[in-house]
Amino acid sequence: MRRHPVLFGILLLICVGLTFFFLVSAFFKSSRAGYTLPAGNKVAVVKIEGVITDSEEIIREIEDFSENQHVKAIVLRIDSPGGSVAPTQEIYDAILEAGKKKKIVASMGSIAASGGYLVACGADRIVANPGTITGSISAVMHFANMEELMRKIGVSASVIKSGKYKDIGSPVREMTEEEKNLIQQLVDDVYDQLVETVSQRRKMPRDHVRLLADGRILTGRQAQKEGLVDFLGNQRYAVRLAGRLAGIVGEPEVVYPPQKKAFLMDFLFENMAMAVKKALVQERQKTEGLNYLYLAR
Repeated sequence: MRRHPVLFGILLLICVGLTFFFLVSAFFKSSRAGYTLPAGNKVAVVKIEGVITDSEEIIREIEDFSENQHVKAIVLRIDSPGGSVAPTQEIYDAILEAGKKKKIVASMGSIAASGGYLVACGADRIVANPGTITGSISAVMHFANMEELMRKIGVSASVIKSGKYKDIGSPVREMTEEEKNLIQQLVDDVYDQLVETVSQRRKMPRDHVRLLADGRILTGRQAQKEGLVDFLGNQRYAVRLAGRLAGIVGEPEVVYPPQKKAFLMDFLFENMAMAVKKALVQERQKTEGLNYLYLAR
């Protein structure tokens, strides 16, 4: 190596770089890595946060905990205004399936409205803070009409379609009354599905649910008085309740889903990509698609 100092220097830099790389990567590994849990009776907490646009990760966490013999109950920590209908219903179905094996308690955070409330209905019990924003039992679709704006700036649009409803909801023209009626029927059907679910899970007459299901929001305390919530309390209360329902004596040990093990570059790029994707999806979600969603404007 003395004859090749440049090569020696390059190798030394590579070794130092790799060492630093692994040390920093180790720093970002989760302390809760892996689903292998020591023996004991535990309560798992699954977080459902933000606008619901995808169900895959949440369903995986619920299913993994439902199969784990050391987890006796699951707490769903919900802090969501709802979201797209399909992924919300998929999460709800996963909760019902997991409920065949584990006791499940929903813990409402700052907001658990619309689809967030639907998800909570899958649990055996619902716990809310007195000031939680909930309710908003309804369905909605948003459409933008830019026809006047386009006319002002001298832009026109042409559409070639194979069916008269193919461009329904197009932003370049006003919808016809026939099209509005068609969309209304779609929204009403999804709304009826939500009302039916709340009625069945909360054991409430459909007529009473419909009185509350006009899009209004409620505090946790108001929701309890109306029968939409079982208890008032925080997440710790919900964990203790889940433990009691599962027959755990004393203070339950709480576990969370593991975070992914990742190298520094993976960590940085994945989080940047996820942040950008989430921002774009949530912004688009405000105006597009069929949603169980509460939007505070």
